[in-house]
Amino acid sequence: MASFHELQNLAEAASPMGEKPPEERSVNDELKTTSPTTSSSFPEGGLRAWLTVLGGSMVVMCTFGIVQSFGVFQDYYTRVSLKEHSPSQISWIGSFQLFLLFAVALPSGRLYDEGFFRYLIACGSLLYLFSVFMLSLTKPHKYYETFLSQGLGVGLGMGLLFLPSLSISSQYFRARRSLAMGCVIAGASLGGVIWPIMLNHLINSSAGFGWAVRAYGFISLLLLSLSFLFMKTRLPSRRERPDAPPIVVKPLLIDVPYMICVAGAFFTFWGLFFPFFYLQLYGSLHGVSHSFTIYIIPILNGASLFGRTIPNFLADYYGRFNVIIPMTTIAGLLMFAMFGAKTEHGIIAFAILYGFFSGCFLSMAAPMITVFAKSVDEVGIRIGFACFIFSFALLTGNPISGALLRAPEYLWSHAIIFNAVMVLFGCFLLTVSRAMVAKAKGTQWV
Repeated sequence: MASFHELQNLAEAASPMGEKPPEERSVNDELKTTSPTTSSSFPEGGLRAWLTVLGGSMVVMCTFGIVQSFGVFQDYYTRVSLKEHSPSQISWIGSFQLFLLFAVALPSGRLYDEGFFRYLIACGSLLYLFSVFMLSLTKPHKYYETFLSQGLGVGLGMGLLFLPSLSISSQYFRARRSLAMGCVIAGASLGGVIWPIMLNHLINSSAGFGWAVRAYGFISLLLLSLSFLFMKTRLPSRRERPDAPPIVVKPLLIDVPYMICVAGAFFTFWGLFFPFFYLQLYGSLHGVSHSFTIYIIPILNGASLFGRTIPNFLADYYGRFNVIIPMTTIAGLLMFAMFGAKTEHGIIAFAILYGFFSGCFLSMAAPMITVFAKSVDEVGIRIGFACFIFSFALLTGNPISGALLRAPEYLWSHAIIFNAVMVLFGCFLLTVSRAMVAKAKGTQWV
């Protein structure tokens, strides 16, 4: 559940080109009259504001950035340190990280709203760093050690850190919020480029796996320490606002368009991360040179950076559903292109295209949910509830893919078809939800 102050203003951008349906106009009127902070009270910049953005980007780089780099660990564990375990068993480690990253958003978001921001960052950083250094001490062929340190420990630390660091910049920006939030989210793609290159080079050098992870841990220690100094809250918490509305979940469960949208996003998330986890292993097992495979994940994440920014700009004009559905549909169709991507050039082309088109969904899934808010008081709970549901898709999707591969045969066709169909079915449900929203709002700009 995200911050009230961050999320209440996202509803303003739901309708493009200034043409807002009556429901959204009432939301905006409420913002102008009842919000504890008016537009003019936001700094919209300044040293403190941009330091907060920088700190948030550092945290996202350490959390979501390393999650998007799990393909490096998947490849190393499958071929070297945990080779007696199936790809499905190994992918549970990364999937559990993703699950906790989203699932812990419910309690961490609530604690953030109640004014415990600095406690969350401090505790999350300590748990995260402790678990990273414990991972560097794990012994080969000890699956439970790796799962407890990387899957459970690092995952819990990520969950405590991620949402608060993403929310805090919204306290400084309103008119320029898209720019500020884009800078924070960019940390994920930046980490997804830097971490795989660094880890691959160190793991395959005399340093080995242990010192590769320690090097990552020391850099994370620096980044998280700086972020703790840079990020500061500016607005009152829920505890300090007696007029804060109660949090109610029941109305969401009977909102049919909303639940269809959540279901669509669930299926999309179920299949979307397959290339992020398995593309490096795919290249390694198809005879691509090792000197090239270490750059596959960075290329994928580098392209995702543009996919997380350019479509967001278009969505402000044409509507969020109108942008996210075609972009994600193309991503689902592109998965079938993996059948022909068996050379270096083919894999590069796939990584660039898939990274770009899948990046749109990763950055716009949460803002898409705000379209359903009937008032600003509903925005936070709708996103928090949706993220909790998404976490179960992220938990199970990649282990299912690993089971379908059936190592050591590696039946790639089974996993590719499953994930592509899940993404496309999710897009179909999103299209149904979009049609219902457009009819209710009386406009196609949704």
